[in-house]
Amino acid sequence: MIRPPARPAPAGTVYFSLLGPLTAQRDGHPLPLGPRKQRLVLATLLARPNTPVPVDVLTDAVWPDDPPRTARKNLQVYVSAARTLLGSPGGEDRDRVVHGCGGYRLRIDEGELDTLRFRALARAGRAAGERGDLRTAARLLREALDLWEGPPLNDLRDSTGVAEEAERLEARCLTVYEDWAETEIELGRAAVAVDGLRDLVERHPLRERLRAAWMNSLHQSGRQAEALAVYDDYRQLLARELGLEPSPAMAALYRAMLGRGRAPRPAVTARDTVRRRTALPAAPRDFTGRREELRDLLAVLGSTDECVVILSGPAGSGKSALALRAAHLLGDGFPDGRFHVQVRREDGTTRTPDEVLRELGRLCGARVPESPEGAVRAEAVDGPAPVPPEAEDAWQEWLSQHRALIVLDDVPDEASVRGLLPRSGPSSVVLTARGQLAGLAPVHRIALAALADGEALELLGRLIGPGRLRTDPGAALRIVRACGALPLAVGVGGMRLAVLRHLPLAEYADRLGDASAALDELVAGDVSVRLRMASCWQDLAADDRRALGRLAGTAQDGGFTLDGAMEALGCGERAAIRTVESLIDTGAVTSPAGEVTAHAALYEVPRLLCLYARERAECEGAARLPGAGASEQGAGGCRV
Repeated sequence: MIRPPARPAPAGTVYFSLLGPLTAQRDGHPLPLGPRKQRLVLATLLARPNTPVPVDVLTDAVWPDDPPRTARKNLQVYVSAARTLLGSPGGEDRDRVVHGCGGYRLRIDEGELDTLRFRALARAGRAAGERGDLRTAARLLREALDLWEGPPLNDLRDSTGVAEEAERLEARCLTVYEDWAETEIELGRAAVAVDGLRDLVERHPLRERLRAAWMNSLHQSGRQAEALAVYDDYRQLLARELGLEPSPAMAALYRAMLGRGRAPRPAVTARDTVRRRTALPAAPRDFTGRREELRDLLAVLGSTDECVVILSGPAGSGKSALALRAAHLLGDGFPDGRFHVQVRREDGTTRTPDEVLRELGRLCGARVPESPEGAVRAEAVDGPAPVPPEAEDAWQEWLSQHRALIVLDDVPDEASVRGLLPRSGPSSVVLTARGQLAGLAPVHRIALAALADGEALELLGRLIGPGRLRTDPGAALRIVRACGALPLAVGVGGMRLAVLRHLPLAEYADRLGDASAALDELVAGDVSVRLRMASCWQDLAADDRRALGRLAGTAQDGGFTLDGAMEALGCGERAAIRTVESLIDTGAVTSPAGEVTAHAALYEVPRLLCLYARERAECEGAARLPGAGASEQGAGGCRV
């Protein structure tokens, strides 16, 4: 059964429901939606209302493995049927499905689609909660939930594309259910939420906010033993499945229940959810692999106060994606908010610490004194101007009194962030950087290497479709290895292949295998791997650029030994070690993870950076200067 929209639509309007099986009705009468492939197209358009949906996305939803040659024509037929379905009986209605350069866009109003009505009610309910009108908030949130007829699009989930859209819808529904349950608990009406929370926890056992609400509802209903058992079950599940402990907020809720007979305030309430400031980019949709690194990062941030974590790795290794993935998963552990700030400007230049602090203050609501006119705006001769002491003190006071998670992304050096890191208090900071930031201590370090072959292939398959991946697994493996198994490069290659559907994987693998053309092939729209490598190059000091150009010119597949470095650089052992270690510190060279002597170690320049360095060395003539710097060897250093 389809619930009618809260705001009646004009007579003859079609009303669609996605919050359950895909259904439609006009004037109370159900409408036939045609064969399965036509319903898949309609579901994909409805899941992204008023937004262009690329033809490739529709194709993957209908034919995830092997689209026929007639796929595009078939899509046109299905879209035409959707237009007919959406049109008014008299035919005077505007064209509801329009085609443009971005794909097909279905134009639809709130009163015609349950997911749009759901979002509007949820927003209104949260706004009421923020104002303190909990009764109105509970009513509006419950009205939104009444549109939910079961798992969204549950009749079409065997299509990967539709399943992904359905999971996003279900996540929104769960969040609204949590908001509603916490509001009812605050109103003292916990009993109305107990059974529903139990059912949802059984289906989503690792969702901590649901667990916390269930514990609170049981406790408020006088069922303390059951509430404590919910926590014990959760703790054992986390340890068994992820090797983790419950978050500090969840543990505090458990201790509160042990310590007093009266029901504690919910760990995260509807009003807190709205009031709590959160400024994070969207979670990366194509996040793949990094399971051990993610587990390590979650464990550190979830169990330690005043924590600083550095995620380091080559350009394109997925540092920002990992940081954001963790930040989105840790919402319940940081009740005072989660924030993301770029330390560089769009052109790659470094922002001053004062600029970064001003943005943090605005996002967090911290009262940071304004800088004197003209002060600390310009860069000092020997580095970025420091943060004024009074502003830094105000920031540190805010950090000492709040538990927040701050992601400082793409940090170029220690001076850019040193004054922004917490000296005391419960807040934590995650830094992402290509370099090691060796001058910062104490910190927890997580180094990201290239993806394993299986993880890189999984990422490629998510972009081009598993069916196409299976057509030539050997060529697919050559593609990801030619990309250095870096998430950025594999992602760009996958996006390019998703557009060039006619291009055989083997032919693209051959193109990437050509060292002179690989970087030209790794461009998708405005996303370019070459530009990222150029940014790495520009970050290096002039001596480091010359050294990297020489090492890249003589390295075999990017790898070299200390003896090879001495020969390429034309210097002695001690100077070569210092030069290589300087490049390791910048992230331009990687070294073995375990302990090994300098002579036994195999160092490596990531493949794509190696190709770019060779290009630059040839352009700048550095590679044609054999023996340069040979006069300064041994203890005297290596001038390259």
